[in-house]
Amino acid sequence: MRSIKNQKNLHGKKVLLRLDLNVPLIKGKISDTTRIDKILPTLKFLNKKKAKIIILSHVGRPKGKFVKKLSLEPICENLKDQLGLNVKLITQNVNEIKNKYFFDNFDEEILMLENIRFYKEEEKNDKKFAKHLASFGDLYVNDAFSCSHRSHASIVGISKFLPSFSGLQIDLEVYALTKITTHIKKPISCIIGGSKISTKINIIRNLIPKFDNVIVVGGMANSFIEYLGHNIGKSIREKNCELIIEEIISLSKKQKCKIIYPEDVFVSKNLNGSRKKKELKKILSDEMILDIGPKTIRKIINIIDKSRTILWNGPAGYFENPHFAEGSTQIAKKIIKNNKSNKIFSVVGGGDTVSFLRSINALDSFNFVSTAGGAFLEYLEGKKLPGITALN
Repeated sequence: MRSIKNQKNLHGKKVLLRLDLNVPLIKGKISDTTRIDKILPTLKFLNKKKAKIIILSHVGRPKGKFVKKLSLEPICENLKDQLGLNVKLITQNVNEIKNKYFFDNFDEEILMLENIRFYKEEEKNDKKFAKHLASFGDLYVNDAFSCSHRSHASIVGISKFLPSFSGLQIDLEVYALTKITTHIKKPISCIIGGSKISTKINIIRNLIPKFDNVIVVGGMANSFIEYLGHNIGKSIREKNCELIIEEIISLSKKQKCKIIYPEDVFVSKNLNGSRKKKELKKILSDEMILDIGPKTIRKIINIIDKSRTILWNGPAGYFENPHFAEGSTQIAKKIIKNNKSNKIFSVVGGGDTVSFLRSINALDSFNFVSTAGGAFLEYLEGKKLPGITALN
C-alpha cells in the first residue's frame, strides 16, 4: 500500500478520507469516542499539510434510507471540539452535487458528507456512484480498516477513479496484524475466547501452524471442558461441536502447538452471584462457570512470561460482574508489565476485550488495540480484505 504519510505535495489538495466513525449513539449523544480518537492523528496530519479534507463515513445500518437518528451531526460536533477546527456537515444529497468545484466554496478546514450509508448505492458498490464520489476530490485515503472487509463504493469502488492511499491508522493496524501473523517473534501465544468455537474455528485453523500456544477461555473453554468428560452445569456452551474440537486437538498435535484450557474455575449459581472456586470434576448441575481459577491464571501468566508476541481476543470470564473479572485482570496486568519492559509485543482485538480494557483504563497499555471487529477477525482467518486489496 502507498501510505499518505509519505506524500509530500498535499497543499490545497482535496482529500476524500474514508473513516469509520460508527460510534454508539444514545439519544443523539456519543457514549464511546474510541473510534474517533484513533483517527485524530490522520486528520491532524492532513490539516498540517494544508489539505482540504472531505470525510466519508457512516453510522449504523440505515439500509439506503435517510434516518435522522443516524446523522453524523454529533460526530461532526465532537471533531470540532477535539481538533479545535471548523468542521462542516454537508447535508445536501451527494447525488445532487454536480459541480466539481462545489467544495471550493467553503472556508472550513474539514468537510463531512452526511452518512454515506443513506445511499443504497454505497453497499452495492455501485460503479457510477463511486465515480461520482471520486469527482469530489483529487485523491482518496482509506483510514477505515474496520470497514475494509466490505466491498462498498466508498471502500473499494472509489479507488478505481483516484490515486489511492492508506491512512495512518490503517498503517498501524496492518503493521500490528502482520507482526502476529507473518513477521512473528517467537514464542507466540494466543488467548482466545467468545461463546462459540464455530465462529472462531477458521481463526484457530489459521493460527495453529504459526503459534506455539493457543489458550482457550470464556464460553469456548466450557465446550472443551465438557468434551473432556466434565460436568459444566448451567454454563454457556456450544452444542454439537465435538468434531470441531477433535479437529483442533488433532491439528495442534500435528503442528506442535499446545492447546491450553482451564484446569480450575470460579462458578456461581447465577450471573450476579458471588464466586466459588471449583476443580473441574466438582462442578454441580446448578452451577455455571464464569471465570478461570487461580491454578489456570498462574499457568497462563507463566506462558505470557515466556512469550515474545501475544494476541488476545476474548475475556477470560464474565467481567461485567467484578467477582468474575479476576482472570482477565491478571492476564491484562501481566501483559502490561511485560510490555513496559519491552519483553513482549501485544495485540488486542474484539469488542468484549476492548470493553474490558476500557473498564480498567488500560487501552493505552498495549502495543495495539483494534476496534475493527469483523475486519480484524477476517484478517486473522487469512482472508483478503477487499478494502486493503483495493489499495495494493
